[in-house]
Amino acid sequence: MFTRLKEDIASIIERDPAARNTWEVLTCYPGLHAIVMHRWASTCWSYGFKWLGRFISYLARVLTGIEIHPAATVGRRVFIDHGFGVVIGETAIIGDDCTIYQGVTLGGTSLTKGAQRHPTLGRGVIIGAGAQVLGAFTVGEGAKIGSNAVVVRAVPAGATAVGNPARIIEKNDHQPALDGAAARIFAAYGITTNGDDPLSKALHALIDNAASQELQLVKIIAALKAADITCETVPELDKFNASSLNKLVE
Repeated sequence: MFTRLKEDIASIIERDPAARNTWEVLTCYPGLHAIVMHRWASTCWSYGFKWLGRFISYLARVLTGIEIHPAATVGRRVFIDHGFGVVIGETAIIGDDCTIYQGVTLGGTSLTKGAQRHPTLGRGVIIGAGAQVLGAFTVGEGAKIGSNAVVVRAVPAGATAVGNPARIIEKNDHQPALDGAAARIFAAYGITTNGDDPLSKALHALIDNAASQELQLVKIIAALKAADITCETVPELDKFNASSLNKLVE
C-alpha cells in the first residue's frame, strides 16, 4: 500500500508544477485522497462487502467532490488534478499513468446490468476539464481528450479528441510510451501545440482554395480581354480577403 502511495505522490509532483513537496501533496490533494479511498472501497467490494464499499465511496465523494464507483478499475499513478465534479462509473477501466481533470465524467449509456457500460482508458491518457466520455469503448494509449469535449466513440492510440461531438485528430507518428515516462509527453488539459481542430483545418483549406480560384479567374478574364473577347459583366462584390477569413477561423 505504501509503495503505491509513494508512486502516486511522485507522479503528482512530476506532473503538477504547483506541487511543492510530499507533505503538501499528501495533505492537500483531494485527487490523491479519492484514489486512496477508492482502493479501500474496491477491496471491500471485491470481498463481498458491497454496502461498505459504496459507503466508503460516498464518504470520498463528500470529502473530495470526486465520485468513483468501488467496482471501477483504476491503475497505478493515476492523477486526478483538482478533481471536483469527477464521476467515474462502475465498469470504467483506467490504465496506468492517466491524468483526469475536474468535471470529467466517465459515464455509461446502457442500462444493461453486468455488461461493460463505461469507457476503458489506455495507459497515459489525458482528459481535459469538463470532458464527457460516454459509452463502452476504448480510448487508446497516449490519447488526449480536450477540455469540454464530448466523446461517444473510440479514440485511437496517440490521437486527440476535441469538440462536441468530438472530432478525432490522429497522429501517424505515435509511439506508445511503454516506460514510466508519461510526464515527459504530458500535455496539460489535453492541449497540444500542434493539435489543430480538423474543422478549422478544413475551413482554412476551403478559404485557400477559393482564393486560388479567384486568382485564376482574374488571369482568365485578363487573357480574354487581351484576346479582345468580351464577357458579360456582373456587379462587383467586395474583394475576397483570404487572410482576414483565415484569422476568423484560427
